[in-house]
Amino acid sequence: MTPKRLFFLGALLISVPLDQITKILVSSNLIYGSKQAVIEGFFYLTHVRNPGAAFGLFTDGPAEIRLPFFIGVSLIAIFIVGSFYRRLAPGDRFLPLALGLILGGAIGNLIDRIRLGEVVDFLHFRLWSGYSWPDFNIADSVIVVGVGMLILDLITSEGENRASAVGDE
Repeated sequence: MTPKRLFFLGALLISVPLDQITKILVSSNLIYGSKQAVIEGFFYLTHVRNPGAAFGLFTDGPAEIRLPFFIGVSLIAIFIVGSFYRRLAPGDRFLPLALGLILGGAIGNLIDRIRLGEVVDFLHFRLWSGYSWPDFNIADSVIVVGVGMLILDLITSEGENRASAVGDE
């Protein structure tokens, strides 16, 4: 198995089950709408549902439009990740890992949307001055980490390209 496939599948095969197991645990052990302090005043486990997108966007839209829209967007994202993956060299490790995380998160939230019509969120942080970050889940987290890795690769490869261009002059 090539490093590309190993890192991609590894990220995917860890992120999807971890996401789904944590959502099942939360759904079976916390009453819907409840909040359990882990670090009082800062970090809580909650049991909430998000029928919309990130930060609760579009939650008020009609379900007969919203749900097919989000399922469609998820499927498009999965297709895009797959097309980027196919273009990577067999020896790549970092980018396949990033894409595997993004795909794992997209699949984790897609499973919720198909199964429940909404996404289970359970991680809640209170930040400065009582501001609460919108609740999120493992799928959201691995998507953010994967995108962050892509940005990091873009920044570092751009820097390397500029440095080599300067050296060529």
